[in-house]
Amino acid sequence: MNDNQENKTSRYTCSEYREEMVILALRQKLAKATLTDKEKDELEKEISRLEKKIGF
Repeated sequence: MNDNQENKTSRYTCSEYREEMVILALRQKLAKATLTDKEKDELEKEISRLEKKIGF
């Protein structure tokens, strides 16, 4: 592990963990077959926004 990876790992916060859990929940919701195309699109946009925010 180089210095950049160690620094990134040590700065993992509760907020980042929470956002990862939100993304996971949104992905699970997205997998449901009962969603409309509009709902799926909105979920995909929110997932993308959160992933960009935390650097995925």
